[in-house]
Amino acid sequence: MPVPKGSTIDPARTRAAILQAATALLYERGLDGIGVAELCTRLGVSKETLYRHFGTKDGLVEAVLEARSDRVIAWVESAVAAAGDDPAAQLCAVFDALQHWYEEPAFRGCALVNAAAQHHVPQVRAITARHLGRHLALLTGIAERAGAAEPGLLGRQLLMLVEGATVVAAHRDARGPGAEARAAALTLLAAARARPSS
Repeated sequence: MPVPKGSTIDPARTRAAILQAATALLYERGLDGIGVAELCTRLGVSKETLYRHFGTKDGLVEAVLEARSDRVIAWVESAVAAAGDDPAAQLCAVFDALQHWYEEPAFRGCALVNAAAQHHVPQVRAITARHLGRHLALLTGIAERAGAAEPGLLGRQLLMLVEGATVVAAHRDARGPGAEARAAALTLLAAARARPSS
């Protein structure tokens, strides 16, 4: 990112620009699909600049994944909030948003789950686990608001539908998994509401 002569360098803006550009590139190519030299060339920064802001390529990867998790969770939470107070409508909003994402040309599956599968290091696996935990908390909250007898169990089942639909969309067919998972989620929700508490 060349700085025009006479400009002031803003470290926060430089870091944010690197993160934004690296997010798309690493999602497209995979974490291990591009070396540091090519990464820096494609980002338009020197290795020194990359290392100054992120320490290592792994530091950049971790920052990209954390930022992506924040964006994804905010996006899903926004869809849920826009659906109103009805838990069934909130659940539909989750899967409708996912189906819209699946149909985007750049869709390559969940970046965080992909990262954990590609990059077997504790830090990446921990970021992915936290990301899935945030999804689980959101889905369990919907289950609680719906009056599910076992909201934790329903939340886990819904998370499995989210992740399963995402894998199917990425590796088999992106046209229907969101709608199909939504139908299954509503069936689970109805059964959980009908199940007597112990």
